Amino acid sequence: MSLQLDADGRLRHFLTTEGLPRALLTHILDTAESFSGVIGKSVKKVPLLRGRTVINLFFESSTRTRTTFELAAKRLSADVLNVNVATTTIKGESLVDMLHNLEAMQADMFVVRHAESGAAEYIARHVQPGVAVLNAGDGWHAHPTQAMLDVFTIRRHKGAFEPLTVSIVGDIRHSRVARSQIHALNALGTGEVRVVAPRTLLPRDVEGLGVRVHHDLDSGLRDADVVIGLRLQRERMQGALLPSESEYYRRYGLSEARLAVAHPEAIVMHPGPINRGVEIDSDLADGPRSVILEQVTNGIAVRMAVMSLVLGVAPESTPEAT
Repeated sequence: MSLQLDADGRLRHFLTTEGLPRALLTHILDTAESFSGVIGKSVKKVPLLRGRTVINLFFESSTRTRTTFELAAKRLSADVLNVNVATTTIKGESLVDMLHNLEAMQADMFVVRHAESGAAEYIARHVQPGVAVLNAGDGWHAHPTQAMLDVFTIRRHKGAFEPLTVSIVGDIRHSRVARSQIHALNALGTGEVRVVAPRTLLPRDVEGLGVRVHHDLDSGLRDADVVIGLRLQRERMQGALLPSESEYYRRYGLSEARLAVAHPEAIVMHPGPINRGVEIDSDLADGPRSVILEQVTNGIAVRMAVMSLVLGVAPESTPEAT
């Protein structure tokens, strides 16, 4: 049995999009759609997690991701605790001891971000039954809620996935976001998923992920319906993988001019934070094709959906604000 699914195929934890069935991913998207209506109301709260406790364990800093998880939990009426993990570690407290102490405070969910791949799964294997773990990004491995908010945004703009060509451009090798996006897009039946990058920024097994590889930006963007730029993960690079940022921008930087070969109605996405003038030109990032800020907004609804599903309280229909 999968660690993140129960015997009936329902979410117990959300650790990766890899191996999840299309029906479950669609259910997450449909549930997020119902929560998007709540976010648009004057009172942006529902009582689904009233009395539940969500603890953010961010071993790796991230202001935007932590904030959207915190906001999502509060809009579900949960009590939210942000633990200073660095201080706890300095005291010499082991990770499992720390988990057990937090569980003793009646925690219902841990949201975990960690620099090491597999950290969220490790924690999920050590929590008590009934306590859920959400992966908010672990090493190079996975960032499943980011991937789900990305495909949610694509579905809102493009509808069905089958006719689409999606081009993911940039540092695929070090990107947990790209891996989760590729797994989700393929499970949802996307017509063609491309990766566009120099050889040094691609993982060895990239074709095994079910993508078409391009090293030339023009061929990678041709007729694409969706273009996703990725951040250069300088902090994860070892050695000189790029000649220079200016050379990278010249060959792989996204701009209105480079998107001339894409579909005329192609949308542009980026999981952020953006290195303007390196991965993407500001005129494109802030222009009419860009849905980057919509991705941020949609992240709250998607994280509300995942939180309510793993705790078994997701609504069958659109919830009403309190």
